[in-house]
Amino acid sequence: MTLELIGAIALIAGGLMGGVAGYFIRKARAKNLVNSAEAQAQKVLDEAKEKQKEMEMTAKEEAFRIREAAKKEEQERRTQILDLERRLSHKEEILEKRFYEVENKQKRLSEKVGEIARIREEIGEVREKQRKTLQKIARLSTAEAKKVLLEMTEKAMKEDLLRKMRQVEQTIKEESEKEARNIIGQAIERYAADHAAETTVFTIPIESDEMKGRIIGREGRNINAFEKETGVDVIVDDTPGAIVLSSFDPIRRNVARIAMNNLIKDGRIHPTRIEEMVTKAKREILTEIKKAGEDAVYEVGVAGLSSELVKLLGRLKFRTSYGQNVLKHSIEVAFIAASMASEIGADVSICKKAGLLHDIGKAVDHQIQGNHAAIGRDICRKFGISDDVIHAVEAHHEDVEFKSVEAMIIAAADAISAARPGARRESMESYIKRLEELENIANSFEGVEKSYAIQAGREVRIIVKPEEIDDLAAAKLAQNIAKKIEEDLQYPGEIKVNVIRETRAEEIAK
Repeated sequence: MTLELIGAIALIAGGLMGGVAGYFIRKARAKNLVNSAEAQAQKVLDEAKEKQKEMEMTAKEEAFRIREAAKKEEQERRTQILDLERRLSHKEEILEKRFYEVENKQKRLSEKVGEIARIREEIGEVREKQRKTLQKIARLSTAEAKKVLLEMTEKAMKEDLLRKMRQVEQTIKEESEKEARNIIGQAIERYAADHAAETTVFTIPIESDEMKGRIIGREGRNINAFEKETGVDVIVDDTPGAIVLSSFDPIRRNVARIAMNNLIKDGRIHPTRIEEMVTKAKREILTEIKKAGEDAVYEVGVAGLSSELVKLLGRLKFRTSYGQNVLKHSIEVAFIAASMASEIGADVSICKKAGLLHDIGKAVDHQIQGNHAAIGRDICRKFGISDDVIHAVEAHHEDVEFKSVEAMIIAAADAISAARPGARRESMESYIKRLEELENIANSFEGVEKSYAIQAGREVRIIVKPEEIDDLAAAKLAQNIAKKIEEDLQYPGEIKVNVIRETRAEEIAK
């Protein structure tokens, strides 16, 4: 081959190779351009998405702000509406109240008009009577006219005075009874205790009748020794499975109960053993007395009492009055008196201590002669109790004149506790005697036709002679009878005096 042909071939080959290389280079460049465009497009897309998210967040925040503003505005409007409703309701109440006041004023004015008309009629009647009286007096002498005038004046003034007194008494009574009911009701409500009626006997259960023979002993030596040591009657009869201990002294009765139960459990019954058991029972009762006194002092919250006084107080656990336990009664009086004192502003501490100690004289009144209030005064004075408490103790049955509000409160609280339904028992003889005395007091007044004690002695109904007792005199008679009952009788609670005056016209049709 020639050099020219080889050169041509080389040239052609070079051109082909250059073309192929250029193709691949262009292809690679085009691919790079495409990748670059896609990356740029992706970047733009990402930026667009980011801006979209930002716009969405901004829109959400704006929507939230608008919603919160709307809620706030709605709440403010609702508050304004509620406030407006309250004001309207208040105005309605004011208008309604004024309307009622106007109605009441009109009613009172109408009553006043009626009263004025009635007074005018009465004045006219009085003038007519005076005119007739003057015509009559004109024919009398000076002395006779003076006497008639004085009698008329005295009668008129007496009627007016009685009428005014009755009105004032009625008003004072209603107001005082209302306030007293509130105070007493609150005092009773704050402390309401049960009252278990004590008896004078204990029934002791035994396992068999063979034990009865052992209790009696040979020729009755065991039962005689027991009765001698305890001072209690032992009743062994045909009642199966039981014997009875009887005594009016509650401490002796309880000593006998404890000793007899211990003897039955022990089984050894003879005079020496009986003496040991009775001595042990007495120690137990003394411990129980001390504990009862300490418990009562702690329950009421009274401090500073000596141990001997506390023991005396504990003895009241075994003392009864008309079936009412005296220690429970004393605790109740202390609480009721303290409640009443707090309501009216009296000294609560004095009332508590005086209420707890007011019947302390009953702990020793079987050994000491005298009134239990006076005995209690001496006991309190002996143990250094303050003068205010001593006065309340000695005056709780009104044996001495009241000198303090606290003394009056103790007397009232004592009466409330004793008069509570179920608190005390009353014997049939004393009950009948009290009813008879109540009727006798009512019959002792002039103008009384008949009287009846009813409602278990809580009311006395009195029939008066209408020709001797007028309406004003009937009211005065009721007041006098009530005062006489308060002075002469002792009774629980209160007694209603009911005076009845009536006139009857009878005719027979033939």
